[in-house]
Amino acid sequence: MTTQSGSEKTYTVLFLCTHNSARSIMAECLMRRWGAGRFTAYSAGSHPAGTINPHTLATLRAFNLPTDSLRSKSWDEFAGPQAPALDFVFTVCDQAAGELCPAWNGRPLTAHWGVEDPAAATGPEDRVRMAFRRTYVELESRIKIFGSLRVEQLDRLTLQSSLHAIGSVHGLPEGELADA
Repeated sequence: MTTQSGSEKTYTVLFLCTHNSARSIMAECLMRRWGAGRFTAYSAGSHPAGTINPHTLATLRAFNLPTDSLRSKSWDEFAGPQAPALDFVFTVCDQAAGELCPAWNGRPLTAHWGVEDPAAATGPEDRVRMAFRRTYVELESRIKIFGSLRVEQLDRLTLQSSLHAIGSVHGLPEGELADA
């Protein structure tokens, strides 16, 4: 279920979205940053696009997150006997949350952290860019809270309740994004 590094456990987290091209990719990168080595992060999609949205990559680079190893992949890579044991699985889009997920190794705790799809944004380039930044900030807020939990000290029921509560946390109000 988890790996040991000294006396600290490393928890494995999977973020799911339909296309694995924007929200779940951002969440994976943010968990790597804010998980402080306590979490191994992955992302996947039920129907992966096969490529990462260019606005996703631009947003991640704007916040100095590495993008070299990122790829859009199927959630099938995380099902089956060779897949890593998962501790947590989060859906970040409503469509993926409504789909029948594969059986995951490790009996992970699950929660839905629905975030608006920035790839659906239309209009001028600055409006699209702001939609991606808004998604980034919202996911970052949730992941920082999750990363600060003392997971090892919480019983399963309390932890599950906390995960659902984090799903209702939002980022900065829209007017504050210009400064973010």
